[in-house]
Amino acid sequence: MTLQSDETQSPERVVMLQWVARMGAVTAEALAERDGCTLASARARLLAAERRRLLCRCRPLTGQPTLYSVTPAGMRAANMRGLDPCRISATNAAHAIACAAVAAALERRYPSHRVLGERELRRDEREHGRALASAHMSPAQRGAQLLHRPDLVLWPKDAADGLPVAVEVELTRKAPRRLASICRAWARCRCVAGVIYLAAPDVRGPLAQAIEQAHAGERVIALPLDALSGRQGPSDAIESTVAVGP
Repeated sequence: MTLQSDETQSPERVVMLQWVARMGAVTAEALAERDGCTLASARARLLAAERRRLLCRCRPLTGQPTLYSVTPAGMRAANMRGLDPCRISATNAAHAIACAAVAAALERRYPSHRVLGERELRRDEREHGRALASAHMSPAQRGAQLLHRPDLVLWPKDAADGLPVAVEVELTRKAPRRLASICRAWARCRCVAGVIYLAAPDVRGPLAQAIEQAHAGERVIALPLDALSGRQGPSDAIESTVAVGP
């Protein structure tokens, strides 16, 4: 008999639901990387939660992984406040897949840090009434200061370990002026230790030009999208540039 969504959930399932809610949407591949389990095990856990109507799944891109997001019932089961269920479409699916993979790799590689998604950061900054890990864009429009929020934030669990690190996942090219403006904003930003861009191959060239134009090289680094794949990863490059970890 199928369990109802309002029944008490196991601690393991609650943790999984909370992670999915914080990221917006995840794949079985990302969950397997994060938890160090097999892909079959991760997929089974996600499907079991879907059967209980705690998750919903969609696959808008042929040949790409299925994405799972939390339903309203899943939000209640996870006790996640202030986060709305994520809407996945063909437009944002590739970016969601990439962000889930990066988030999982960061959590595995930096256990002394917590990884926040953009939606979670937006909620926290709204509650605090100020930027916590976002860059102020300029000029302000109509008297309101615009914020540019990163896709992910690598946040030390111990505040004594320093400032958070902003992580941007770039799959497509932005207009050169827009990209340079964002890089200048990150160069001015003092609420983060630095910025890591993980960029697709055809994005890295324009991104490098924008970083140079903005004189942001001391605070912003650009790495390949797959830089965190494998068990070693570019930890030396990341830590030496943006001071990840103590």
